[in-house]
Amino acid sequence: MSSLRLSRLTLAIAFCTSATPAFAGAQSFNTARSLAMGGTGVAVAHPATANSANPAMLAAGHHNRADDFGLILPSVNARFADGEKTVDQVDAIQKTIDQINSAGTVSEARAGAASLQQQLRAIDRDTARADAGVGLSLAVPSPAVAVGVFTNGNLRATVQGQYDPSDDALLQTIAAGSPPPPNFGNSLKSRARVLASAVAEVGVSLAHSYPLSGAGNLQLGLSPKYVQLRTFQYTETVSGFDKNSFNSSENQTSKGGFNLDLGAAYAFGESGQWNAGIAVKNIIPMKLDSAASRPLLGEKVRTLKLDPQVTVGLAHAGQFHVITAEVQLNRNRAFGYEGDTQWLALGAEFDAFRYAQLRIGARQNLANNDGSRGIQESSQLTFGIGVSPFGVRLDLAGLVSNTDTGAAIELGAAF
Repeated sequence: MSSLRLSRLTLAIAFCTSATPAFAGAQSFNTARSLAMGGTGVAVAHPATANSANPAMLAAGHHNRADDFGLILPSVNARFADGEKTVDQVDAIQKTIDQINSAGTVSEARAGAASLQQQLRAIDRDTARADAGVGLSLAVPSPAVAVGVFTNGNLRATVQGQYDPSDDALLQTIAAGSPPPPNFGNSLKSRARVLASAVAEVGVSLAHSYPLSGAGNLQLGLSPKYVQLRTFQYTETVSGFDKNSFNSSENQTSKGGFNLDLGAAYAFGESGQWNAGIAVKNIIPMKLDSAASRPLLGEKVRTLKLDPQVTVGLAHAGQFHVITAEVQLNRNRAFGYEGDTQWLALGAEFDAFRYAQLRIGARQNLANNDGSRGIQESSQLTFGIGVSPFGVRLDLAGLVSNTDTGAAIELGAAF
């Protein structure tokens, strides 16, 4: 049971780089600047961040210290949600099973059985989740032909405990004074479920700016890319759970294919201080079935779907500030044990002469998850700082909510 610790689950999955319900998977990759500003970027992305936010922004107007070259090397983020202390509960269950197996007296076994019954019932449907993302980006912005190259990947893993009522009879028998059977843990039917999805992509971005006579500038961009999907599904009883099984091919599926992102941005106002943007990611729908290797334990095939995601945004920029708002127009359905997401986000950046930045943001999930059995997300607050002396950048970001905590760090350059 100690192998159920979420940190080990996440590492193991990372190294692995009826009806069939359909679910979306890992969230889109966010740079540290984007994360700090509530996950925004469609209308405010810098050249190096435009590859993952809106390719049209490669050709947008940028201040003269960042309009020749942009680099992210690398951007790393991680999030963790375990409000129900699922990992701690799993550790406690493991200790109780060991105590029952090694009980020297009937009274010790009885006390352990009563405690274990309460623990298994308490962990039923409790869920923990881990997210990790990493990205690299290179951009050469230009109003004529802007070019970018990028790669990024996201992993989301969820772990959920499930109590089996059939364990009641065995535990009540032991609590009544009967000795536990040999290999007592193998008789338990309660189980742990792991679901994970990973999305990795590599591609190029192209963008061009079109001056509109007396009406601002229009930028259009596209990002052809290769995308790989991966799912991981593993269900096992509490005693039979084995971290080494993560590498088993029967628990994984993968699929790759070409896809496309499109973007547009429109700068307007007397000095182009307003900017509207729209990005459509993953124009070509993709899907991948998971591997249900343990159907006798209630494991069903799930389908990871990568559907088009449309986001629109509006921003106002001044000499020392950027304020933006954006909204996702369609829902991202959960693949693991969690709620759907559809974010409405606000973000702001305050700039000190291009050498330091303070960023804040907030976002609200518009999806209704009243019936969700797992982690639900509602409101999130974000924050961050950036320092960029002589074109070299270091960005730090954080995220907090009633379920999630997260952080990001990014190194880069802009000239």
